[in-house]
Amino acid sequence: MSTTGTPRGNAPDSRGGNAREGLAGNGRDALGGDTPEALHGGAGEGPSGGGGGPLRGNAREVVRGRRPEVFIAHRDEADVLADLAAAAGPLAGLRLAVKNNVDVAGFPTTAACPAFASGPAAADAQAVARLRGAGATVVGVTNLDQFATGLVGQRSPYGGVRDARRPSFVSGGSSSGSAVAVALGLADLAIGTDTAGSGRVPAAFQGLVGIKPTLGTVSVSGVVPACRSYDAVTIMARDLGTAGAAMAAMAGGPGTRPWPADAPLAAPAAARVAVPDELPAMDPGWADAFDATVERLREAGAVVEPVRIEPFLAAARLLYDGALVAERHAAVGAFVDAHPGDVDPTVGAIISRAGKVSASSLVRDVARLELLRQECLGLLGGFDALLVPTAPCHPTVAEVAAEPVAVNSRVGTYTNFCNLFDLCAVAVPAGTVDEGPGRGIAQFGVTVLARPFHDAVALDLARLVAVQPEPPAESAGGAPPLPDGPLPWPAAIADGGVRAVELFVAGAHLAGQPLEYELRDLGARWDRPARTSAAYALHALGTVPAKPGLVRVGAGGAAVEGEVWLVSEGALGRFLANLPAPMTLGRVELSDGRWAVGFGCTQEAASAGEDITKYGGWRAWLSSR
Repeated sequence: MSTTGTPRGNAPDSRGGNAREGLAGNGRDALGGDTPEALHGGAGEGPSGGGGGPLRGNAREVVRGRRPEVFIAHRDEADVLADLAAAAGPLAGLRLAVKNNVDVAGFPTTAACPAFASGPAAADAQAVARLRGAGATVVGVTNLDQFATGLVGQRSPYGGVRDARRPSFVSGGSSSGSAVAVALGLADLAIGTDTAGSGRVPAAFQGLVGIKPTLGTVSVSGVVPACRSYDAVTIMARDLGTAGAAMAAMAGGPGTRPWPADAPLAAPAAARVAVPDELPAMDPGWADAFDATVERLREAGAVVEPVRIEPFLAAARLLYDGALVAERHAAVGAFVDAHPGDVDPTVGAIISRAGKVSASSLVRDVARLELLRQECLGLLGGFDALLVPTAPCHPTVAEVAAEPVAVNSRVGTYTNFCNLFDLCAVAVPAGTVDEGPGRGIAQFGVTVLARPFHDAVALDLARLVAVQPEPPAESAGGAPPLPDGPLPWPAAIADGGVRAVELFVAGAHLAGQPLEYELRDLGARWDRPARTSAAYALHALGTVPAKPGLVRVGAGGAAVEGEVWLVSEGALGRFLANLPAPMTLGRVELSDGRWAVGFGCTQEAASAGEDITKYGGWRAWLSSR
């Protein structure tokens, strides 16, 4: 077992390239282009597991030629380059691949069933439109497990999608082409969908970040449903910064679920994280890789404790082994039943069988699911998140062909329950596993799961354990990572999300001071050091613990050192309701002319305290004592 990799928080970019750069050359449809045979290379695994020999000519054209199963259709490269050059916005210069169960104007939405498409989509799905509006450039539509039914990426008439590093292994699915497109540098971002793990599993197998947001926070308008109650649109990228920027652009808008005013903006300083008390179905070495990840989380300051995992797995089994699968028939069953010759046999059997579920069975399993939901959320009651392996194994193409249903079910062991409980999830690479001769090195990933609308908590905790894997040998490059923004993506949504309020603190709530925990417990996020304008006085108050009082005095005042924290409106309201006398909250002018909410105190308390303005700040006064 190995957990090699560079921590993502300080990873140098090893891919090179620039988001706006491209190589000249004509594009090709990935299924029917005329790239010369000499550029295709072999499909087998070479010394690096990539196969095909060195890249020549236009790297993206060559890689697409070697991996024709990744895209169902691809735009002409000259048109892509023109759009990249003209793009504007936070995602300008980034190539976007879109899973072909999501509408992209001008492309038939096949859901990997050509007969299902009625013609080119007239308009983009809302998720696609919002990413385009932020500057991303669509390069093509990607292959998938037909009707998003599968976690292996092999159930498609366009061909099974192969792993980016080990082509004899599956890509993971159902967002198979999207994941491999990003892993190989053919796209910088990809849209997937996720009902039972379809965005998380392929991200894990391909060494990517996969963000599965709280249900309903990204519009599913223009998306072919799988199980409408549990479908989510997801993002895959090579790094957390890029994935977060894409989520901020894609989430929100008409018809989406509103965010609560008190949604947290950060994980607590000493977060409590649950882990499974047992790890069923794990391949040799994979449990060791998970244990190493848990140890990294502990070293980062989290409190990690086991919880009983069996109730979660029991709920997971309900999704396909129980009556809940009826939703798949409700979504596309009429087409599947009427076109059996056009449907993948495994997919057709699952969906047609779902149409035979009785109403009483569905009612029974919905009730059973609710009992399991209550039990599992009760188990998580004292925790901020649950950390699980994203998948317990990485099967080969041959293993899936031999047992398509059994292997698929095993792959979904730790993903199927997520959406049933309305949890948000961030899947990240967490190392590698040496599977020995004949199999080689597998990418290992973990997923952080959190309560609905605690997406920022999951993001922070995932960052603590994520590593940056080496790119595949076949990689065509890609744009460098985007830096993390000042706001977590739920607070950076332009028309929705969580409204973050700037809170200036100058005393006991400073980072490292006795009351910092109060801000952390509110889900507040440290933003930056700051100081007031030269119009304030600072007084040491006779409180326990010791606190200063900040008072605006105008002329004759001084600048006072402090910090700006970001806190949600709802959490700030809770904080104010519990604020003890003589402390107050009001507006504080900062040195840059902006105003923030800040701590003050009553004039009476300030007059009774010691004037410590000359020290310039609370920490300096404490050091002088």
